[in-house]
Amino acid sequence: MAKGANIIVIACHSAASCATDTLRSSLEIPVFEVVTPSVERACKLSKKGKIGIMGTRATVSSNVYPRLIPETRPGTKVFQQPCPLLVPLVEEGWLKARETRMIVKKYLRPLKDKQIDTLVLGCTHYPLLEPVIREKAGKRIRIVDPSREVAEKVAKYVYEKYGPPPEKIKEESRFYLSDLTEHTKDIVERFLGQKVELQKA
Repeated sequence: MAKGANIIVIACHSAASCATDTLRSSLEIPVFEVVTPSVERACKLSKKGKIGIMGTRATVSSNVYPRLIPETRPGTKVFQQPCPLLVPLVEEGWLKARETRMIVKKYLRPLKDKQIDTLVLGCTHYPLLEPVIREKAGKRIRIVDPSREVAEKVAKYVYEKYGPPPEKIKEESRFYLSDLTEHTKDIVERFLGQKVELQKA
């Protein structure tokens, strides 16, 4: 906020599952997070009412998805699978490695055994593994990418409040992060498909 931000995005499922209410009650600007848009999308996509969650241990143990999904769509069953090895694999850039494919398959097995028809990628890192996850999940399982869902929510809000973005938006954009590691720049550029200048707030 000291840098002039008028929107905050909690881009981490673990943080969103634990800190959203606190931030919204203490800040005067809109706070967007990745969980609610994912819940809404998953509930719309699921035909059989069986939704799977791949997440970090923190997200899974928070039970935020098993709590919110039935509230949004009563009767829906939610099955969770902690996937602690996936974040390190993404940060090492092992997006298509044989080991990664084997681990993804192993994590997906319990969810597929429950005959889920929709899968939420419950960690900001996981969309980078979406091609492998989609391959191992099979064509019958629809995948929800929370990063895409929250981006659409933010874009809609910005457009309605401020109008279309200026033509030079790319040149004028500044990216401030609450934390900045040696891997962050590579990960962000993989998401955005372009080189950007990142600064720690």
